[in-house]
Amino acid sequence: MNRAKRRYFALWIVMLAAFLVLSGCRSGTTAQPSDPDPNTPNQVETGPDSALPDENGKQEESEPPADLIASQLEQLTTAEKIGQLVLVGMDGTKPDKHTRQLLDDYQVGGFIFYKDNITDSSQALNLFNQLKEDNASNPLPLFLSVDEEGGRVSRLPSEFSKMPTAAKIGGTGKAETAAEAYRIIGQALSGFGLNLDFAPVLDVHSNPDNPVIGDRAFGTTPEEVSLMGLAAMKGLSDTGVIPVVKHFPGHGDTSVDSHLGLPVVEHDLERLREFELKPFADAIESGADMVMIAHILLPKLDAEHPASFSPAVINDLLRQEMGYEGVIISDDMTMGAITENYKIEQAAVDFITAGGNIVLVGHNYDQEIAVIEALTLAVEEGKISRDMLDQRVYQILKLKQKYALNNEPAEGTAAKAINAEISRYVKEYIGTP
Repeated sequence: MNRAKRRYFALWIVMLAAFLVLSGCRSGTTAQPSDPDPNTPNQVETGPDSALPDENGKQEESEPPADLIASQLEQLTTAEKIGQLVLVGMDGTKPDKHTRQLLDDYQVGGFIFYKDNITDSSQALNLFNQLKEDNASNPLPLFLSVDEEGGRVSRLPSEFSKMPTAAKIGGTGKAETAAEAYRIIGQALSGFGLNLDFAPVLDVHSNPDNPVIGDRAFGTTPEEVSLMGLAAMKGLSDTGVIPVVKHFPGHGDTSVDSHLGLPVVEHDLERLREFELKPFADAIESGADMVMIAHILLPKLDAEHPASFSPAVINDLLRQEMGYEGVIISDDMTMGAITENYKIEQAAVDFITAGGNIVLVGHNYDQEIAVIEALTLAVEEGKISRDMLDQRVYQILKLKQKYALNNEPAEGTAAKAINAEISRYVKEYIGTP
């Protein structure tokens, strides 16, 4: 066993022993600090074994003490902590020298996979399992993520049938329709070892000229979107897949595709509170694990920075006003909204200092390295303080522990069984294809 693996196993043995000792000292309740700070790693917060939301959508509090997570955090080097701040994409359909360098030299926190990374089930399973194996010498397991919404946004291998669109699901008006759809999606993903899904979409489709949302939204009112979105969250989390609600603070009333340019939304805070923010507020109240920030400019909130690295949006609105304590991830920083208007390296640093946790860099190896090096320099120069770094990483570790992420190989998902489930689902819940 090499040195890195010995370190990995020793860390988890220490954490397990500490948990057993602390569990024996407890009286069955979890002490809470009198004035909790969601960004402080030494307080008792929700952790790895938290129960999933109950039938009312509320998150149960039954997680191990936060000092176990703090102990894990203390074992990490600065480089390993910085690696957790980044989730990257890759080229091709199998690991290469670049993916190995991202793991070996930079210890990145995870990968996102797009359609051009996935061909069939066998190739996909080999890819995901190989990345896990390549990561085995690192102290933390990987986020393995996709955008799997159903409808036109799907990353599953070609032999899988597609789920109906969110609009069709929302049109039923029944929460169980969304819960069952995303339970099936979660089953398909988890069988491959995928553990993070950039779904559900909580944007309200309020602009018929919107080129990017459309039928990806559950409805045209906040109430419709909340009803379906919260059920979809639970459907995914019930299968062990982390749901990511997006695109905060709302991408529904835009007329520009942020993959190509920077949308501008002229709504003020009062309008946002009354409309776009409602589904996100409900998701936060129901224990949302991760929120994705949109690349949109809201001049009435912050005329200089897009939401994706705006202190007014991320810290003041999402963290402070709405009380969100979970993980915040940016939308892909290689999208045109950023690359056509800003320097991606500075945007990444600004995102972290504004209150974000994970910078998503979905394409281009050189840009991925540039972002990691910019974050490293920002830590060295004190722009990202050591305390801030620990706070951001602490929240990531807590989420990885909650969902018991690991490097164990997956067994795969049988397309035939999932397709039968989808066929049954469409007949029972939707009525028409």
